Amino acid sequence: MSVAAPPADHSFFWRKLHSFTGIFPVGAFLAEHFWSNSYALVSVNKYNEASRELQTIPWKIFVEAAFIWLPILFHGGYGVYVWWKGESNVSQYPWVGNWMYSLQRWSGLIAFAFISWHVYTERFLTHGKSTFADVDRALQNPYYLAFYLLGVVASSFHLGNGLWNFLCKWGIAATSRSQRAAAYLGAAVAIVFSVVGMAIVLSFRFHWRPFEFYVQ
Repeated sequence: MSVAAPPADHSFFWRKLHSFTGIFPVGAFLAEHFWSNSYALVSVNKYNEASRELQTIPWKIFVEAAFIWLPILFHGGYGVYVWWKGESNVSQYPWVGNWMYSLQRWSGLIAFAFISWHVYTERFLTHGKSTFADVDRALQNPYYLAFYLLGVVASSFHLGNGLWNFLCKWGIAATSRSQRAAAYLGAAVAIVFSVVGMAIVLSFRFHWRPFEFYVQ
C-alpha cells in the first residue's frame, strides 16, 4: 500500500517573492512617488506640471497594473496573510528582534491600508487627474491629515526595515558586519523617507514651499 506524498510546500518561494516585491517595484514606486510629489515644495504650478506628465505616460494603464497595482495587491495581501498566521512573543521575550518583527507587521498593515486608500482616492476617484488643489482640500481635514502622516511614517518604516530584511534574507548581507551596515542603511531610509514624506504632506496643509526660490 503506497503512502500519499505530502503536499508540496511553496511557502519559501512566496516569502521570497513577497520580500522581493516589497523592494522592487513597491519600494521603488514609493521612492518615485515621494520624488514627484516633492514638487509641492517648489510651487503649485510645478506640482501640477509633474502630475500632468505622469498622467500622459504611454501605455499608462498597463504600466500601472504591472508595476504598481498587482505588486501592491500581492505584497499587501500576502503580508496580511503572514500577519494573520504569525505569532508574536513580545510580551514573553521583549527582545529587539521580536519588537522589530511586530512593528514590521503592524506598519505593513497600516501602510497597505494607507496606500490602497491613496491609490483609490487619487487615481480612481479623480481618474488620475488629481491636482494640488484636490490634495490641499482633502488635507484641511485634521483626521485626514493625521491619517496621511501616520501612513507616511508607517510606509517609510516598513520600507526601511524591509530593506534590511531583504538584504539579509537574500544573502546580500551575509556577515555580521554587513548585516549591521544593512541595518544602518534601513534606518537611514526609514528616517529620510519619513522626513521627506511629512514635509510633502505639511507643504500641502500649510502652503509651505521652502524651495520656491527655484522658480523665482
